[in-house]
Amino acid sequence: MKNVFSHHNIFRMQNDIIIIGGGIVGLGTALKLQEQKPTLKIALIEKENGVAKHQTGHNSGVIHSGIYYKPGSLKAQNCIRGYRYLIDFCNKNDIAYDLCGKIIVATEEHELQPMENVYKRGVENGLNGMKKLRAEELKEYEPHVKGIAGIFVPQTGIINYKDVSAKMADLFVHSGGEIYTSQKVEQIKHNGKLSEVITQNKTYTTKLVINCAGLYSDKVAKLTRDKLDVRIIPFRGEYYLLKKEKQGLVKNLIYPVPDPNFPFLGVHFTRMIHGEVEAGPNAVFAFKREGYKKTDISISETIESLSWPGFQKVMMKYWRTGMGEFYRSFSKTAFTKALQRLVPEVQEDDLLPAGSGVRAQACDRIGGLIDDFMILEDDHVVNVCNAPSPAATSSLSIGQSVAEMVLKRF
Repeated sequence: MKNVFSHHNIFRMQNDIIIIGGGIVGLGTALKLQEQKPTLKIALIEKENGVAKHQTGHNSGVIHSGIYYKPGSLKAQNCIRGYRYLIDFCNKNDIAYDLCGKIIVATEEHELQPMENVYKRGVENGLNGMKKLRAEELKEYEPHVKGIAGIFVPQTGIINYKDVSAKMADLFVHSGGEIYTSQKVEQIKHNGKLSEVITQNKTYTTKLVINCAGLYSDKVAKLTRDKLDVRIIPFRGEYYLLKKEKQGLVKNLIYPVPDPNFPFLGVHFTRMIHGEVEAGPNAVFAFKREGYKKTDISISETIESLSWPGFQKVMMKYWRTGMGEFYRSFSKTAFTKALQRLVPEVQEDDLLPAGSGVRAQACDRIGGLIDDFMILEDDHVVNVCNAPSPAATSSLSIGQSVAEMVLKRF
């Protein structure tokens, strides 16, 4: 019988499921599928030479409580369930974390109502033990903070997601899964009940593809879907570190009240699991999907983003905020000013340049920045098309949600 598959270095081993993307969402999905159906032949393929190289490895390591998300949304449900799964996973596998709590601080009158709304969301999402704080009570939690009111959220914590990802990868491989690195997906072809996933040098065959490609999730989705009404727009978040002798200015985590008109949280202070204190991130449009430096530019990717009708509308709507973010990106003085609203003692020369991350934010055709996780499924492929923050906290729960969708088919 004629072989219907292309001949280039085919991986003859028939897979049941291939997961594209070795970030924490891909790994969480792999692990949950394997736990529930160990007989399945599952492979994960990743274009880099190791796992957790992009969003997962560049985030600020916060375990999110779920306070901000719309009750009933996928973000709220998965963050709260994922939080429990994550803590449980860390306890079982000896991964360091610290549930130190955080404070959200209102510095001006006009922030009091949005702060009250955040508190209500927390209550609706089932967070117990939150406390409303008066100006003087803020000092009990963060002696150097300045604000007129606040909320203490005990559930928030800190962790290193690279450690979590390495452990997930390890457990997945030890229980029979395969991880193939340095495999960039170039094509996906459906052939009857099977699909071929074609990389630059191998072809894998599988019954089902799960796309967890993060910053490239829309590109991978487009390999099999003619009509995709979202595009990933990359936003870089830049950080500073507090000088060692100034780390005492911040005990744990200090956040501003989020601007309800802007989809990012605003610059904040985060104590890291290894003791450093990070300040940031801002949110600037990145001229390349994996553009961690200001000088990283891809003409083709920039044109793709700027020509997307939805993003043009976003730019019209947020141009003022966006210009402010760019200004802060290039002006350390302006960045310091934003931080001084929370902790006035922080001075410009207390800040050392640190890393940055790029957040994959899906934007629809009509100008909405998609505010929730987004999973699209069809006969051959499940596409995780939008999984920005709190995806790391939620990763095992997103994995569980995808596993529930997928296992009905096997």
